[in-house]
Amino acid sequence: MLGNETASALNVGEISNGGCDLFDGKWVRDEQSRPLYDESECPYVIPQLTCHKFGRPDKDYQYWRWQPHGCSLPRFDTALMWEMLRGKRMMFVGDSLNHGQFISMVCLLQSVVPEDAKSLRRNGSFTIFRAKNYNATIEFYWAPFLLQSNSDDALIHRIKDRVVRAGSIKHHARHWKGVDVLVLDTYLWWMTGAKMKIRRGSFQDTEKNIVLMETEEAYRMALSSVTKWVKRNMRRLKPSRVFFVTMSPTHSRSEEWGEEAGGNCYNQTTPIEDPGYWGTASSKSMMQVIDQVLDKTQAPAMITVINITQLSEYRKDAHVSIYKKHTPLLTSQQLAHPASVSDCIHWCLPGLPDTWNELLFTKLFYP
Repeated sequence: MLGNETASALNVGEISNGGCDLFDGKWVRDEQSRPLYDESECPYVIPQLTCHKFGRPDKDYQYWRWQPHGCSLPRFDTALMWEMLRGKRMMFVGDSLNHGQFISMVCLLQSVVPEDAKSLRRNGSFTIFRAKNYNATIEFYWAPFLLQSNSDDALIHRIKDRVVRAGSIKHHARHWKGVDVLVLDTYLWWMTGAKMKIRRGSFQDTEKNIVLMETEEAYRMALSSVTKWVKRNMRRLKPSRVFFVTMSPTHSRSEEWGEEAGGNCYNQTTPIEDPGYWGTASSKSMMQVIDQVLDKTQAPAMITVINITQLSEYRKDAHVSIYKKHTPLLTSQQLAHPASVSDCIHWCLPGLPDTWNELLFTKLFYP
């Protein structure tokens, strides 16, 4: 990885004596430096995230910059990032929200790669962007629970009766071994509203040994498995960096931010200004599990947490809503009630996930 000499050349602004919490701050309107790329200039944005192309009337969601209290994020330096990635693999592992962050990273970096030197291929659980001139790849691997589950098919995974296999971290992690920069996430798929079904033994076993676990208990089991695997595998062969991205919030109840009940992210054009806002869909008990399992004193320097949750809570305006490719097309009845079909989970690109990657960039060079 890059040395301190390179890192110190970056301007991160004035940092107070007590340090700077990059995740504590506010959103600032910025039409000069935002967006970091144009939607039309990145051919890799999937149609589920191209909000402007599919009819969003405003671009306001693109013009907000995250401003931590006490310091500033460094400028995302494409050349520096590619030099760090030269001859290396960066992999995002998790669900569709992590896939959005992966696409964002590709869009942030792809413009300097010649057309004949770049490609993006999908193969099963993998999506791989390759930059031949840097001998580097940026990859995504579908594993919504990180552990093996019955939702692991990259295309057909909408299963209500979700089952996760205990002790199965190696099933997916064998594909991550040797990666230089690993970015993990898992949260939304655990939130079924019921106890989690945990399978002991293989999915191929005739006898189904399934136990019910409280969501927090099952989540702790998964994160503990990840931590143990990272400790045993990620630093033995070569230096590597592992990151965990915290929960991405949803915005499905407008009454939670002081508006009339019955609305959601649809037709929202400005961030929430209340610094203490926290939506009910973001579980504080699950956040506590992250803090406890990935605490620095318990796992020093092994996994760096990218805490996107609070800063993303404010961005009710940045969701896809109805502005994406719909298959089948929305009916006239659905269009008459757009809030009922709004996607208040995923995020437009360019947009909020670019900020997540600015934070990732900062933590890469300032571990």
